Amino acid sequence: MEYISTRGSAPALDFAGATLAGLASDGGLYVPRSWPRFTEAEIAAMAGLPYAELAQRIMQPFVEGSLSPEKLLELTRAAYGRFAHAAVTPLEQFDEQHWLLELFHGPTLAFKDVALQLLGLLFEEFLGRDTQNLTIVGATSGDTGSAAIDAVAGRAKVDIFMLHPKGRVSDVQRRQMTTVLAPNVHNIAIEDATFDDAQAIVKRMFNDPAMTGRFNIGAVNSINWARLMAQVVYYFAAGLQLGAPHRQVAFSVPTGNFGDVFAGYVAAQMGLPIAQLIVATNVNDILHRALSTGDYSQGTVTPTAAPSMDIQVSSNFERLLFDVGGRDGKALAEQMAGFEASKAMQLTNAQREGAAALFTSARADADDMSHAIRWAWENCGELIDPHTAIGLHAARASGLPKAIPVVTLATAHPAKFPDAVERATGQRPELPARVGDLFDREERCADLPGDYAAIADYVAQHAVSKS
Repeated sequence: MEYISTRGSAPALDFAGATLAGLASDGGLYVPRSWPRFTEAEIAAMAGLPYAELAQRIMQPFVEGSLSPEKLLELTRAAYGRFAHAAVTPLEQFDEQHWLLELFHGPTLAFKDVALQLLGLLFEEFLGRDTQNLTIVGATSGDTGSAAIDAVAGRAKVDIFMLHPKGRVSDVQRRQMTTVLAPNVHNIAIEDATFDDAQAIVKRMFNDPAMTGRFNIGAVNSINWARLMAQVVYYFAAGLQLGAPHRQVAFSVPTGNFGDVFAGYVAAQMGLPIAQLIVATNVNDILHRALSTGDYSQGTVTPTAAPSMDIQVSSNFERLLFDVGGRDGKALAEQMAGFEASKAMQLTNAQREGAAALFTSARADADDMSHAIRWAWENCGELIDPHTAIGLHAARASGLPKAIPVVTLATAHPAKFPDAVERATGQRPELPARVGDLFDREERCADLPGDYAAIADYVAQHAVSKS
């Protein structure tokens, strides 16, 4: 399997190369040269497989040439053996049509664990084949940071520098990052910044010859293809439980950076019968505007009770625009350059029509979110976090036929956002026992200004240069 850049001019890489590189050298994102596809019979034969075995079956076409089936299965068993639920991503039923896919049973209580537990093992596997060190630089709106840090803390040949906007993540999210005191973990709180500011600094570093010439810089954000690949698996897991391939299933996905829902798009390309992918946004609604009107224009980030979605630049949307727009890397590079210069862009007709074949979208404000949290508790006895609530709001407003089950992705444990949940329900969710001492642990973090030079200098002082 070869990986090509969405902007057309970076060299093609194999899976190992794309995993370690993260962002392509031309500023684009890596995607497979073609989508592997399973037959109905092949999908039906996956029913009932343990999650680690299903993961190996789904991901094997993407890693050909870099990992044998035996090695990949070894890695998936190691990654998913750390989850607190034997099903890894269990389904819960709300009512006759609506279901909840619980993606928060990993070590840091968020869906990012499903991908990052595997990604940490992939880094270790590929770095073990040579003498290189990897310097991971990432930005987080909350959950990516803690999941990535947990996945690589203490691992050989890798350092991680995680940037988060100071004061714009929950206390639980912050502490899950800053209380990991392993020597290869470096947390950076950026003052007076948004997630988009942090992400822009990370992307700039990937394209800074002064940094890339000294360090092997890698990515854990969803710009890294391996993360999206791992997320494809739980769409198949849920679909199979609800009758696929003989029955269509719809998914409602709370998303800001578009990675989680793009994994659903990949599952559909691979043969999973998905009736609809519902993109659920909060008031930071650039994706809703893009999908409903074709207007992909950057607005001002509004802080909300769902901070992981407080984003106005959705990095992974570029992958969809590339795929549905004819896979023309040169044209997309020009389109994205225009967006980066003007902060505004209109989707082409081909892009709008291609997206509309599978995607719809919905926007939820604070009242919508609170109402969904309350509905889940009062009607189903389920506590859900604010992000999941935005997905549930969109799912219940979808108007899909009753025969099509609608699965809302539960992206975080409600105890990561206890204040919002308590305001809506009167119930304060408790942290699971395995992380119950979180607020007693020592914190370590560097506070830096939102200045590229200051952050690059910090990374350069603490990272291991190329050997």
